[in-house]
Amino acid sequence: MSTYTVFFEPTATGYSAHFPDLPGCIAAAATLEETRELVREAIEFHIEGMRINGDAVPEPTPHIEQIEASA
Repeated sequence: MSTYTVFFEPTATGYSAHFPDLPGCIAAAATLEETRELVREAIEFHIEGMRINGDAVPEPTPHIEQIEASA
């Protein structure tokens, strides 16, 4: 089992999620909760496709920090 970082963003129609370690892997739904429910399935499906295509599956980013800065 691996732990991947996910970014959630509001959109015009709901929310989307993307994964910096898995380019092209996304999830989207009308609500944040629905998007969260789709995240695991999206990751598993994406990685399965990578393996079928013979692509190397990237390791998860080991450390993420949030830095607050005045803009």
